[in-house]
Amino acid sequence: MQIPVFTVDAFTNRPFSGNPAAVCLLENELDEGLHQKIATEMNLSETAFIRKLHPGDDFTKSSCFGLRWFTPANEVPLCGHATLASAAVLFHIQKNTNPVLTFVTLSGELKARQVKDHIVLDLPLYTAHPQVLEEVEELIKAAVGDMTVQDVRYSPDTKKLLVRLSDTYERSVLEELKVSAQSFLSAEKTGKVKGLILTLKGNSSGKGHDFYSRYFAPWYGVLEDPVTGSAHAVLSSYWSEQLGKKEMLVQKRRLRMLPNKYLDCMALTPEMLL
Repeated sequence: MQIPVFTVDAFTNRPFSGNPAAVCLLENELDEGLHQKIATEMNLSETAFIRKLHPGDDFTKSSCFGLRWFTPANEVPLCGHATLASAAVLFHIQKNTNPVLTFVTLSGELKARQVKDHIVLDLPLYTAHPQVLEEVEELIKAAVGDMTVQDVRYSPDTKKLLVRLSDTYERSVLEELKVSAQSFLSAEKTGKVKGLILTLKGNSSGKGHDFYSRYFAPWYGVLEDPVTGSAHAVLSSYWSEQLGKKEMLVQKRRLRMLPNKYLDCMALTPEMLL
């Protein structure tokens, strides 16, 4: 069996930057264990597998496909940038003629559509609730040391812990923070955290970004994910409440809130690997 594999750099208009994802087009059913083996071989934060849902479906003409995502270690229930990468391969490489694509996933139906030179993606919106600091204190210390933490939230739907640093810190402090994500595995004692988000308020008074973030998921074999849609499904809910805004600018992405979802508009540069 020959499987076409592509790499797509998301959130950028320059090759070899942004957040790369591998995309596999499955003409036929794939043995279950091969999904993980291929993802491990690709060794990117996520590898996406697009599959046809019905006999006679066509990558150039059909509008609905199955979609799964695998890290080098596990299958994950949601991945934003690999979904965008999948849409980019169908739109730009396969020349799919539909204005809107629907992906059937573990997180429900996700839709992607072309808007000028961007792809707009609908993602679920997840709420993060206040978290008792003592339960995750060791994990937070492993991540930020003695830095001042302003807020801690937990999203039970995504198993992500959101840690907001003090508003007194500048963006450079978050960017330059040295993080040993491997140490999180032993520091996390609750057994419920599978992803750690570090976030910081931006300069929302002007034209600057509304917030900044970094995301770590060593529990899934990803020490740090450069940009991640699944984390923004949590961040969007949190910062919309904190800032009182329904539309936010976040590091080359514009987020617009809807009643049960947000739209994430991102530029993609597809490039063929194999």
